[in-house]
Amino acid sequence: MAGTGGAPRPEVVVRQDALLGEGPTWDAAEGRLIWVDILACRVHTWDPATGRRTVRATEQHVGAAKPRANGGLVVNLRDGVGLYDEDGSFSWLHHDPVPGRRGNDAAVAPDGALWAGTMAYDEHAGGGTLTRIAPDGTATTVLPEVTISNGTGWSPDGRLMYYADTPTRRIDVFDVRGAEVTGRRTLAEIEEGAGLPDGLTVDADGCVWVALWDGGAVRRYTPDGRLDRTVALPASRVTACAFGGAGLRDLYVTTARTGIAPGAQPLAGALLVLPDVGQGLAQPPFAG
Repeated sequence: MAGTGGAPRPEVVVRQDALLGEGPTWDAAEGRLIWVDILACRVHTWDPATGRRTVRATEQHVGAAKPRANGGLVVNLRDGVGLYDEDGSFSWLHHDPVPGRRGNDAAVAPDGALWAGTMAYDEHAGGGTLTRIAPDGTATTVLPEVTISNGTGWSPDGRLMYYADTPTRRIDVFDVRGAEVTGRRTLAEIEEGAGLPDGLTVDADGCVWVALWDGGAVRRYTPDGRLDRTVALPASRVTACAFGGAGLRDLYVTTARTGIAPGAQPLAGALLVLPDVGQGLAQPPFAG
């Protein structure tokens, strides 16, 4: 295994027992981190400058929450994608309820569209999708019949999209133009026993950082698929990662407590950070 020497020590940002912490996102306009607890129906924020935290309850399981260009949040819920305005009022942008299915991870593309993943509650094969939601709510199914739609990110020039359908054990890469993806190929495959690929982010060097569910680590892969770095974490169910903070140098990592025996892994469910671990890319807000 490559790149483990000199790895930074993870620090605890928020010690909590998130059932399924997910989707850390740096909100540059507000100088805060946003993340969700999917199964608890909660959207969290934390301001590193002041220590201020907020918690918003949602009426449905919430797979992801991202900042909007004009304020408020876009959220990937059980029954579709919705909008919260700054005053807390809610409206559906794309209402698409499917029995037994919920929203999962999501990401904002360089053009300001939301790419929203779904999965079946029973995790059956082909029960999920990846859909591009334009700012006006127009929905285009990009990938049908995925199983657990998870990490999605773009290369620094916006020409490549990286994607993890978790049970495949792969991080795939596509050529992307608007809502069209072509040329699917494997960037990296996670070996048996090392966990499963969950959320991911792309750094300024074009390298892909991926969280390993049941792997207790994040990994960094170079654009040619070489394993460059592994950082161990004090929780086995690592769910997602994103750069944030001053200069986008800190990697924030979410974890989950669901399925962990009571009393085991005291930091399972916590929000963690790897300080000054690399250089992140500025992430655009949702344009809708």
